[in-house]
Amino acid sequence: MTKQISRRLILNATISLLLITAGWLVTKTVNSKTIAHEQQTLSVVRENSAASQPKQLLTARHAFQQPAQGEKTIGEARKNIKVLNAYPESQLIPMMNFFAASLGVKCNYCHVLRNGQLIPELDEKPEKSSAREMIAMTLNINKTTKDTKGEVSCFSCHRGRTSPVSIPSLPLPSPTPRPAQAAPGGPAAAGAPAGAPAPAATMPTADDILNKYIAALGGQAALDNLKTRVMKGTYAAASGLTATYEVDQAAPDRFHVVFTTPQGTMERGFNGSAGWEKNPRGVMDMPSDQLAQTKAAVGMFSDIKLKEQFTRMNVRKDKLDGKDVYVIVGTTAAGRRERLYFDAESGLLLRRTTATQTPVGVIPQEVNFEDYRDVDGVKVPFTIRTVTIDAGSTATRKYTEIKANAPVDESIFNKPPAPPAATPAKP
Repeated sequence: MTKQISRRLILNATISLLLITAGWLVTKTVNSKTIAHEQQTLSVVRENSAASQPKQLLTARHAFQQPAQGEKTIGEARKNIKVLNAYPESQLIPMMNFFAASLGVKCNYCHVLRNGQLIPELDEKPEKSSAREMIAMTLNINKTTKDTKGEVSCFSCHRGRTSPVSIPSLPLPSPTPRPAQAAPGGPAAAGAPAGAPAPAATMPTADDILNKYIAALGGQAALDNLKTRVMKGTYAAASGLTATYEVDQAAPDRFHVVFTTPQGTMERGFNGSAGWEKNPRGVMDMPSDQLAQTKAAVGMFSDIKLKEQFTRMNVRKDKLDGKDVYVIVGTTAAGRRERLYFDAESGLLLRRTTATQTPVGVIPQEVNFEDYRDVDGVKVPFTIRTVTIDAGSTATRKYTEIKANAPVDESIFNKPPAPPAATPAKP
């Protein structure tokens, strides 16, 4: 056992030393503006009013994987890619956001900014060359060193700074004290010897917690009776951008979403088999990764029907904002790791966190559910806060009106026809 521990300590020290020693070369990275569904949506609307900005549609719950059928690799879709060529294009911007958060920088730290516009294909800045070296080093460490479990990243050493954190900050945090044990001869549980720890409370199973959650929402019968839902509210980004937000849903998974800002309107829909998007530039099919992420964000049952979403679940107890919570640690069929935080008293879902594995590290995201209210026998969160690694991407949806089983025009879920081409003016 001592030899195993020593080998592990040496391995960890070697990895840290390698990262720190090489880290002085770098201070790289790229930042983007959005990760979550709402940021994706408003980015499109914003870009429509400034055509010079590149379109950035990002995926929040898209686990690291080989490119999906029909999806381009980063090397195929982007110019002058040297290191991340083989990975799915949908993961490029989330990885750029992760680099930015890890070093606490913006896009133009690495990329050329000219006349207010980024030109990412240029190699004029030495930081970009250093970034490539560091990315290659990180990929190699995670590939060749089994004990890292693929979790060594820029953040492992940089911790939000352009230079690696190589010296511990003083004073060091105090170690957590060991639990006090009863003094000899002191009070003890009935039938237990003096000084013995009290027996641990029985932990509920994942099924117990999920069943209590369904009951807390209103019961299975009420959920089965939920066929449509119409929601209206506001969206507010940390950047100050605001929009009105309308969602029409129909069981089991159809939806129609409308964002309206002073810059314009954008719609997204899914009719049960195909997803689409309409914005001032036209009508287009929604890529598979973007569709999956949008369904997760606005699907009527995406945060209700949870059992079938995980292949493995474990339970532990924790605290969240001073409340006792049960945490289900789950793994999806795609290998994505999530944590679901349930109020131990009410049984309601309070938080859902996602750990998305990418080639350069694990990207976290957090969704908080607040202000549950009864709507026709089913409790619904009227406030949903999304937090990502990019502090500027924190967003809040607040619903002002939610109606259950309201009439919904089925045609709104179908892809609308493309608008007719403008007739050129006669000379």
